[in-house]
Amino acid sequence: MKENELINIWKREESIAHIHGWDFAHIEGIYTEESDLPWSYQHIIQDYLKPEMKLLDIDTGGGEFLLSLCHPYEKTCATEAYPPNVQLCRETLLPLGIDFRAGDGRDPLPFDDSEFDIVINRHGDFNAKEVHRVLKGGGIFITEQVGAENDRELVELLLGKTELPFPEQYLDIVSRQFCDAGFEILDAQECFRPIKFFDIGALVWSAHIIEWEFPDFSVDKCKDRLLYAQQILEQNGCVEGEIHRFLLVLRKPK
Repeated sequence: MKENELINIWKREESIAHIHGWDFAHIEGIYTEESDLPWSYQHIIQDYLKPEMKLLDIDTGGGEFLLSLCHPYEKTCATEAYPPNVQLCRETLLPLGIDFRAGDGRDPLPFDDSEFDIVINRHGDFNAKEVHRVLKGGGIFITEQVGAENDRELVELLLGKTELPFPEQYLDIVSRQFCDAGFEILDAQECFRPIKFFDIGALVWSAHIIEWEFPDFSVDKCKDRLLYAQQILEQNGCVEGEIHRFLLVLRKPK
């Protein structure tokens, strides 16, 4: 395929890059990640979560994962701050009877002291002191986080050397934050795993969605680097980087 044809395809991907909730279905089948994490976030939650427990999901996205837990709606609460997702949550969660409230995970949570048995957070912002405040004594906090070094090979492929957007996102640093807030650590794991793109258009789409990792990225600015990425793909069958993830399970002492 000629360079101009490739660039036009990439520009089309750039123009349609958006998500509804936190849904990567647009590139499903032409990229892979999180297929071999050493833990299952959902299974760990299900090990602790009981029907009678009151549950809070911080930074719920569009509520997709939360709904997959099938927890009783009257005992389920959620927060989200990204405006398009806030509207989506109001349309999908509130009619079910889930207590949804707009709010950022780093700000004071709009709930009472000692209100929840379990709080969860996947890839979202958090405030350790606030999580401690809203949990009951003996309550559990479970979080899977994106680490500081996530996608670095792909970022540098497209943009060159770029500062880490969240330089404190390491298991040891975050663990200390929660210990300082009064938590006990029940489980702590960290890993690096492959992420592979089998189509450069999918990489363009993803780079626009995850704009905090790929600052100021555009097809026009990065045309030469994208063409180089296309060469790598044609030689190797994919363009590959590494994701960085960590998991924490914590308990508030009674």
